[in-house]
Amino acid sequence: MSITIEQRRQHRLMTIEKSLATRHRKEKRFRRLGLMAVMTGMTLVAILFASILMRGVPAFWQATFFMELYFDPEVIQLEEKPERASGESPSDFNQRLSAWQTQAGLVNWQVLIDRALEDKLSEDLEPSQLRDLRALLASNERFTLRNKFMDDPSLLGQTIEVKMLASANVDVWLKGNIDRDLADARQQLSAQTRAWADQLYEEGIIRNAFSTALFLNTDSRSSPASAGLAGAFMGSLFMMMIVIALSVPLGVASAVYLEEFAPKNRLTDIIEININNLAAVPSIVFGLLGASIFIGYLGLPLSAPLVGGLVLTLMTLPTIIIATRASLRSIPPSIRQAALGIGASKVQTVFHHVLPIALPGILTGSILGVAQALGETAPLLLIGMNAFVANVPSTPFEQSAALPVQIYLWQGNELRNFFEARTSAAIIVLLALMLSLNALAIWLRKKFETRW
Repeated sequence: MSITIEQRRQHRLMTIEKSLATRHRKEKRFRRLGLMAVMTGMTLVAILFASILMRGVPAFWQATFFMELYFDPEVIQLEEKPERASGESPSDFNQRLSAWQTQAGLVNWQVLIDRALEDKLSEDLEPSQLRDLRALLASNERFTLRNKFMDDPSLLGQTIEVKMLASANVDVWLKGNIDRDLADARQQLSAQTRAWADQLYEEGIIRNAFSTALFLNTDSRSSPASAGLAGAFMGSLFMMMIVIALSVPLGVASAVYLEEFAPKNRLTDIIEININNLAAVPSIVFGLLGASIFIGYLGLPLSAPLVGGLVLTLMTLPTIIIATRASLRSIPPSIRQAALGIGASKVQTVFHHVLPIALPGILTGSILGVAQALGETAPLLLIGMNAFVANVPSTPFEQSAALPVQIYLWQGNELRNFFEARTSAAIIVLLALMLSLNALAIWLRKKFETRW
């Protein structure tokens, strides 16, 4: 039986319809899988951020005492704070001032705090109870009180309201980060201290206040409640200044030369291959390189932001070079041809026409490279920046920590129920800085974007 032309046409149409239906099903399936992948990634990121925020945000508020304290002249037996006399040399004045500060350091400031607490508790305490009483406050608050008086000696004989940090164990107890049903032997505070803490919290003498200590203090081992990020923040700031000052100009200049001026030969091919390989080298290798060259050979100071900045510069350079070259390659050849056609030189073509158009991509790549360097930890550990430093560095040559390293150190602290939230708070600060840099990159890209 012969097949008519109409039947063949119908058969062909049915085959095409089946093929189209199959392709449409595959396209829908691919779209669903893509959407699922995006939603899964966004969900995991949301879970990560939510867990960090849930743990870290409470650490920005800390148990704090608000109480009146009397600067008793019988306890603070000091002469008036020296003032520089006319005609007195700076060295003589500094000598008298140092002697006065030494005497102020010998005052028993803890007695003033003990008396203020006793007044709030309305109890006459036995000497054996002083240890339980002093466990309420952070151990270095007596030094804070001393510094407050040294800044303003007119407080002598006055009664003022002061803010003092509660101890880390009291903060944990009041926030419920420790099981209250545990036996006394397993509690971090004595039964008497816990009862006093609950009493003062109910009376409003202890309140959760925003923790400025987290941002203004350095790390502390003797007083965990006072530990802060000031030293690590300044260390990271110095390192980022060094990275920006070195890696951005060197990286952009290298990329411009390789892309626009360098001859295409075996040597430039080898350089390009090595740059691409360096971008994939683990960061810890750069730490080993920095420790052996900058510290071992050149003798630069251990655990200094200068060394950390140099190591991170080496790590960031390949990223900036690759990003800059990609941005330069995206410029249409017609821009270069038009500039050369009206008589511009090669240098004028690159710096007057190509670079301004490529600037958004160059800035974006540079800032993202710097943001990546801000979060690096492994190379900094190898150059000694995990050492405990209790001072805020004033120059890049002084010892310091860094924000990622501080997070690493706090994560391993033995007072887990206090520093777990503190660690998440530090992560929030670091993420805020990195997101700010990324937002800056987007803004700069939009601002300098040129359409042709």
